[in-house]
Amino acid sequence: MYLIAGLGNPDEKYLKTFHNLGWMAVGDVADKLGVRFRTRQCEAYTAEAFINGERIILARPTTYMNSSGRAVMQLMSKYGTDPQHLIVIYDDFDLPKGHVRIRPSGSAGTHNGMRSVIAETGTSAFPRIRIGIHPEIMQVPLIEYVLSDIRSEDYDLFISACTRAADAAIAIARGETIDNVMSKFNLNS
Repeated sequence: MYLIAGLGNPDEKYLKTFHNLGWMAVGDVADKLGVRFRTRQCEAYTAEAFINGERIILARPTTYMNSSGRAVMQLMSKYGTDPQHLIVIYDDFDLPKGHVRIRPSGSAGTHNGMRSVIAETGTSAFPRIRIGIHPEIMQVPLIEYVLSDIRSEDYDLFISACTRAADAAIAIARGETIDNVMSKFNLNS
């Protein structure tokens, strides 16, 4: 069983910010699988779907970004999910805007939400899908930037990136190897 978590912040004022791209992308996963986030459990909004007969739990943590790991760990414990079956989708300042990168494991980099997930789960050995947000020119402090609304002229770029991230998550949950998914989606940015 896979748990696909999209990191973000629950308040409406954050819905169209860079830091909510994980929430947006897991919403795309739900749309593609024909399910809705109807349940609130383990400090997250969740939806349940099936791929090839396998149960998939989709999650949008409500703990705010910097405590995302708490909700992820609660859901992993509740459903008995091992780290290899956890997929985390999130924004990444270290990648150019609109780029999607899949990795089988790795560090949190500059991302506090991923630091929380790694700290709570006790491992960094789980697949992650990163959506790049790095601008060409940085004009404000990082915290202001990630919590700012996506500019209208960039919105289509990020909608496309979220769609690609969702497709990558579904491919992993369908059983495609991480190497295959990386070769398909890492080059498609």
